[in-house]
Amino acid sequence: KRHSLCTQSTILQQQFNRVGRVEHGSVALPGVIRSGSVGAESLSTGTMPSAQQQITMGQMHRGHMPPLSSAQQALMGTINTSMQAVQQAQIDLGEVDNLPPLGQDMASKVWIQNKVDESKHEIHSQVDAITAGTASVVNLTAGDPTDTDYTAVGCAITTISSNLTEMSKGVKLLAALMEDDTSGGNHLMGAARTLAGAVSDLLKAVEPASGEPRQTVLTAAGSIGQASGDLLRHIGENETDERFQDILMSLAKAVANAAAMLVLKAKNVAQVADDTVLQNRVIAAATQCALSTSQLVACAKVVSPTISSPVCQEQLIEAGKLVDRSVEGCVQACLSATEDGELLKQVSAAASVVSQALGELLQHVRQYTSRGEPIGRYDQATDTIMNVTENIFSSMGDAGEMVRQARVLAQATSDLVNAMRSDAEAEVDVDNSKKLLAAAKLLADATARMVEAAKGAAAYPENEDQQQRLREAAEGLRVATNAAAQNAIKKKLINRLENAAKQAAAAATQTIAASQNAAASNKNTSAHQQLVQSCKAVADHIPQLVQGVRGSQAQPDDLSAQLALIIASQNFLQPGSKMVTSSKSSVPTVTDQAAAMQLGQCAKNLATCLAELRTAAQKAHEACGPMEIDSALTSIQNLKSELQDAQLAAVAGQLKPLPGESLEKCAQDLGSTSKSVGSSMAQLLTCAAQGNEHYTGIAASETAQALKTLAQAARGVAAATTDPAAAVAMLESAGDVMEGSALLIHEAKQALECPGDAESQQRLAQVAKAVSHSLNSCVNCLPGQKDVDLALRSIGEASKKLLVDNVPLSSKSFQEAQSELTHTAAELNQSAGDVVHASRSSSRQLAAASGKFSHDFDDFLDAGIEMAGHTPKDDQIQVIGNLKNISMASSKLLLAAKSLSVDPAAANAKNLLSAAARYSISMIILCIPSYIMCGYTVHTLYTVGLLDSPNEPVSDLSYFHCIESVMENSKVLGESMAGISQNCKLGDASHTHEAIAEAAQLMREAVDDIMITLNDAASEGGMVGGMVDSIAEAMSKLDEGTPPGLEGCFVDYQTNMVRHSKAIAVTAQEMMTRSVTCPEELGGLASQVTVDYGQLAVQGRLAAHTAEPEEIGFQIKTRVQDLGHGCIFLVQKAGALQGMPSDSYTKRELIECARAVTEKVSLVLSALQAGNKGTQACITAGSAVSGIIADLDTTIMFASAGTLNAEDNESFADHRESILKTAKALVEDTKMLVSGAASGQDRLAQAAQSSAKTITLLTDVVKLGAASIGSDDPETQVVLINAVKDVAKALGELISATKCAAGKAADDPSMYQLKGAAKVMVTNVTSLLKTVKAVEDEATRGTRALEATIECIKQELTVFQSREPPANSTTPEEFIRMTKGITNATAKAVAAGNSGQQEDIISTANLSRKAITDMLTTCKKAAFHSEVSEEVRSRALMFGTECTTGYIDLLEHVLQVLQKPTPEQKQQLAVCSKRVAGAVTELIQTAEAMKGAEWVDPEDPTVIAETELLGAAASIEAAAKKLEQLKPRAKPKQADESLDFEEQILEAAKSIAAATSALVKSASAAQRELVAQGKVGSIQANAVDDGQWSQGLISAARLVAAATSNLCEAANASVQGHASEEKLISSAKQVAASTAQLLVACKVKADQDSEAMRRLQVGRGHTDTHTHTHTHAAGNAVKRASDNLVRAAQKAAFDKADDDNVVVKTKFVGGIAQIIAAQEEMLRKERELEEARKKLAQIRQQQYKFLPTELREDSN
Repeated sequence: KRHSLCTQSTILQQQFNRVGRVEHGSVALPGVIRSGSVGAESLSTGTMPSAQQQITMGQMHRGHMPPLSSAQQALMGTINTSMQAVQQAQIDLGEVDNLPPLGQDMASKVWIQNKVDESKHEIHSQVDAITAGTASVVNLTAGDPTDTDYTAVGCAITTISSNLTEMSKGVKLLAALMEDDTSGGNHLMGAARTLAGAVSDLLKAVEPASGEPRQTVLTAAGSIGQASGDLLRHIGENETDERFQDILMSLAKAVANAAAMLVLKAKNVAQVADDTVLQNRVIAAATQCALSTSQLVACAKVVSPTISSPVCQEQLIEAGKLVDRSVEGCVQACLSATEDGELLKQVSAAASVVSQALGELLQHVRQYTSRGEPIGRYDQATDTIMNVTENIFSSMGDAGEMVRQARVLAQATSDLVNAMRSDAEAEVDVDNSKKLLAAAKLLADATARMVEAAKGAAAYPENEDQQQRLREAAEGLRVATNAAAQNAIKKKLINRLENAAKQAAAAATQTIAASQNAAASNKNTSAHQQLVQSCKAVADHIPQLVQGVRGSQAQPDDLSAQLALIIASQNFLQPGSKMVTSSKSSVPTVTDQAAAMQLGQCAKNLATCLAELRTAAQKAHEACGPMEIDSALTSIQNLKSELQDAQLAAVAGQLKPLPGESLEKCAQDLGSTSKSVGSSMAQLLTCAAQGNEHYTGIAASETAQALKTLAQAARGVAAATTDPAAAVAMLESAGDVMEGSALLIHEAKQALECPGDAESQQRLAQVAKAVSHSLNSCVNCLPGQKDVDLALRSIGEASKKLLVDNVPLSSKSFQEAQSELTHTAAELNQSAGDVVHASRSSSRQLAAASGKFSHDFDDFLDAGIEMAGHTPKDDQIQVIGNLKNISMASSKLLLAAKSLSVDPAAANAKNLLSAAARYSISMIILCIPSYIMCGYTVHTLYTVGLLDSPNEPVSDLSYFHCIESVMENSKVLGESMAGISQNCKLGDASHTHEAIAEAAQLMREAVDDIMITLNDAASEGGMVGGMVDSIAEAMSKLDEGTPPGLEGCFVDYQTNMVRHSKAIAVTAQEMMTRSVTCPEELGGLASQVTVDYGQLAVQGRLAAHTAEPEEIGFQIKTRVQDLGHGCIFLVQKAGALQGMPSDSYTKRELIECARAVTEKVSLVLSALQAGNKGTQACITAGSAVSGIIADLDTTIMFASAGTLNAEDNESFADHRESILKTAKALVEDTKMLVSGAASGQDRLAQAAQSSAKTITLLTDVVKLGAASIGSDDPETQVVLINAVKDVAKALGELISATKCAAGKAADDPSMYQLKGAAKVMVTNVTSLLKTVKAVEDEATRGTRALEATIECIKQELTVFQSREPPANSTTPEEFIRMTKGITNATAKAVAAGNSGQQEDIISTANLSRKAITDMLTTCKKAAFHSEVSEEVRSRALMFGTECTTGYIDLLEHVLQVLQKPTPEQKQQLAVCSKRVAGAVTELIQTAEAMKGAEWVDPEDPTVIAETELLGAAASIEAAAKKLEQLKPRAKPKQADESLDFEEQILEAAKSIAAATSALVKSASAAQRELVAQGKVGSIQANAVDDGQWSQGLISAARLVAAATSNLCEAANASVQGHASEEKLISSAKQVAASTAQLLVACKVKADQDSEAMRRLQVGRGHTDTHTHTHTHAAGNAVKRASDNLVRAAQKAAFDKADDDNVVVKTKFVGGIAQIIAAQEEMLRKERELEEARKKLAQIRQQQYKFLPTELREDSN
């Protein structure tokens, strides 16, 4: 019977390269009946089974897949290569390594243990990298294939395969070392094979063409995680807490469960969505959410066994961020799909649960620290105490800062005492409870003493004794804390170092693996070779680092183990940094993109780890104290024990060489190390004799390290030699070296305790001599050395034949004697060549060659004596002398050969040997009476090998000395080539050189521009790797030696460091703000931090090398490096936040990092202050004076605008005495400053602080006096304020000169500058006093004002003529504008001279001062523009001086006219004015020359003036409305004292907004009047002038609007509790300053009698129909409203301080804390005020450098 299956199916055939057709057909063939092979069979019947349905679900295979992209093809290539590597690793893991037989002595056991530790470490780091790479693959392949970064996937796969290859080697070695546990080794190999198989499965699953479902990838990844955990357990390295892993997985599952609930809620939304597109979007988002959470769980499984690795933590956090994004996407999709409030509420609630669970997971990961077991409950408190006590030590001299830190310290110790008491109460053991209570009491008593000392320092901030008491109390508290917490501080630091060392070693291992993987595709042979060398150097240091970690962990209380770790860490830094550099330079030359990316990432990670290792090593070293000498003694005693043990094994015939050791290698190591030991011991003796404990300790450590290498080499030689007696002799002599060295270090320690003791010095010298003898004996035990010594003795014995008085007659004929001499000479030459070659070969060859040489020498000597017998008596003396010389030369040859064989790498050893050989040959030639030997001698030179190796140096001369030698000996050649050089085309060559130089400069600039652009683009994209590298590189340079070309002094570097440090702090604060408001701007700010830190590090290195004492320099260096770490973390968080702007966790971390940076900046500043307290005080005082000058500029503008009025009806007489008294006090401060420069830093600090306080008081009383004069006489007000401004500027220059002269010799140039500045200061104070006395004398005040102006202009001219270039440059157009002011002032001066009126004279004085000052400033700035030629610059400076001197003559002539007003004198005024006019003409021509051909006139801006003013008014009104919305209820217009501070702020801010609105409207009316009157824009000749006025009006109006808007924002923020009173005060002052500028701008051209000006100054204006109709003058209204706000903010601050004082009086325990808090607040505000003033000055300079003369503030 035949059945037919008629089912049909469509077959889809997957093809990549060719396209076929779909085939249709039956899937079964017809049945065929065949004859049975076993005969007939019975037929059975039954029923068919019932129909069954089976559904297979999964991902469908694609039909015709599109061709792979180039990136996918590259990934396929990477996967194929990696698969081959994995297969090879599986093959390699089939058998264990074979090791040579090892001995049982102590050194062999130590070697085995070290190798086990190193192998475990390497395997652990490689497993870390494999799991991290796997997690990276999971994360990178999560999204749409079109969006996948296949290069990054390839990099992760390359990381996995390369580490698996290296891991297999380590596993094989470790299994071989586990000889006592064969089954354990087999299990280890099996676990490694399992891991390799899991990696193979993953590679198959992620192939782009595999079509495997996502779950396959996740399953394979989970298998890798499981296999990794098993492998680590087999090697005993599963150090991660299992409970931590369990919590990690439960938290990951909690995220998955919460996400599942979110998916259900999203499904409900999809069901009710009407729009199919939106419905599908919800479904897709929910699906993505589910996938990302399952991926998170898989990622957690992968990295759980290796979660201690930072890279693994990073991958898990990245997976968490992917979940966060998918949840956000799901919520957004649901919001757009429906408006059902209930469903959306459920989605939102479910999303919140996911976010909360995710937050708990990420927090769990971030809280994990792989630094071993926690020390105890007191970690945080002890950390705080350790850091804060350091801050107190470094803040000596700054009582306020010390008290502030003491407050923090008191809180931390209080927490620690409370924790210890609660532990004592809970303690069951009575003894332990008593110990805890006793420790707590000790700590409480120390805290009480510290609090009392803080009280004293707070009450008497200037008393140094009180500060010293506080420091001592803090030190006592630190000691008590350390004792109470069982040395927790030191343990914590050592623990941190252990972790840093582990991470650094792991990162280095990864980088080595990456460099080996990149070798095949590195096309630059030189770069690759350099990378190989650096990898080899690092590989040699990794074992020492790993052993240091293991030793410290195994013996946590052993000082020697801790020191070994510290030394290993410090030794690791330099080769590690070199490997980072060579890796980075190789990345661009690696053609395989995945391998290049892997190498680059590993290099960056290593750089970060090295930075952390550097800081951790420094801090651990500081904490452990000076223990190098004791540790060195312990180490040498252990070495001696190992050598004794090896000696016993050698006697028993059981001593075997370690793997990798050979006789030749160990002999060379011993020879080279013997010299290292000698040099380090010499250093030890020198330092001990000088009593320098620090450097003696360093020398002792270096000696111990060298002796360790010597002992290993001695053991290796003994194990490899075949002569048992020689082996024992070698070990005995090495033991003698150890014994003598231990005694030497012990004596050095004794000498340190008794510096200058003659007896101890003598003992030191004796012991050192004995050690040197032992070292020589040890070296002489080397194979071959004894044979050379025998040869030397043989030559010495033979040479005694030459000591006879009479040479015996020869028994041979002359021909026979000559022939024999020639033959023996040739033989001796040949032997000398053999010695030279043998010295570079084996010790056996050297032994044979030296024996033959001594035999040939004996024969030659006999032949020479025979020959001497045939010579006349007189010639015999010369022959015998030559033979003696040959004897000496032969000894030198053997000694040089001996030295070279011991240490072939020794500097100049080969040269010495060659020289000895050449000398011996020349001596032999002298002894031969025939010239037939000359040709043979040349041939001998070749046989000796002296002309081989032309690349080896033959002398100690440097390169340039060699060049000079060649030149001296090539005079003839030089003369013959003179004609050639004369016929060269020098002109063309010069032109070509210039062209090349110019092109090179352009190329440099272009490259710099590209780098800036790339850095900006990278920073905007959140890629901060380059910034991190820059900071790390800057940190590493701080550890380099003394920088070349130290030209400045500490003060210069200190000043620059203060500037850069404060810039970093300001940027960090800005980053805190921007992280919330504008995360996209963080990249630029991070770039700024990087630039500032780079400059800070450069200056820090210079400051550290010039600081005295050395401890201060070390502290500066460490503080700057610590700040670098903070900057790295801040920059990294900025980059992370740019990638995920909504990540709240990263925001919090960034804010914490920014705060840490700010704190570290304060530590840098305190370290600088400790270095030079006086100069630091000068810097602070100078900053304060700059702020005062800026404030006076604003006051001058108010006075010029006629708005400077007294509050009450005061007269100038009320303030005269105060001004005179304060000015005289300032003179006394000046004397203290000058004397302080030559005195100590304390007196200088006191003088600087006192002068800053006095100038502040003086300016305040002068401003009050000026206001009391009244706005009716603005010119006199300006004269008075200018006088005190001159004093302030002179004080600023004096402080700067004092700072530079501090500590210098009396004849130093800076001292002369100081005296000059002091003279100017006294002159200006005297001028102020005269001005004050003349203010009320109308008959003389004009004359006095003119005298003061002349003196001021002379001082400005001196500054102008100085060689120091200006800080910035300006345009020629600005320069021309400034010269027009000179013309106006000249005309006014001539008119004033003719009129003789005092009012005209005063006006002329004020106008002249400003015009000349502005001209000089802009002239110098324009002249020093980068595009101005040297010739034009010289002309500008010359005519600037000419113009000024001419103008001084003019003003002095005006003074003469006032005294004798004759017609002749008045006629002379015209002559003086022509001279000035001529100089101005030359200046304008010079400025035209600066412009160049491309300059065009700017557009006339007057047309848009009114529009801009109205826009400014609208902006202010909008800001005012914003203020009104803050408080909906109506507010009284008068200041209501009963209101809360916040309400007063709003009232004051509203008043300012209303007043500025009225002011700007009045100004716009004034502008309209000017246009209507034809004063603006009507005459073409005045276009530029009117244009500049209009621009000034526009700029000022814009500034008023911007300042008012800022004020409103500050008021808003203050009410909401987000801003401080300082910000309000600053905003209000800015409103006042911009208002003053607007008033000046309006006054320049406006008609004083116009209605608009009356409204502007003294009229009435309507601001709002709903408000009162009468207002004060617009300018005064703004000023008074600003002052009200300032007073309100300051009063609130004072009230707050008063409240704090009340709390202090009522509570005792918290009282000290409150005192410290108040001091802290006060100092913080003072510092912020200084910084704000400097920032204000900088902003003004930048904003107003294009404003006209009338609006220029920065005239100085």
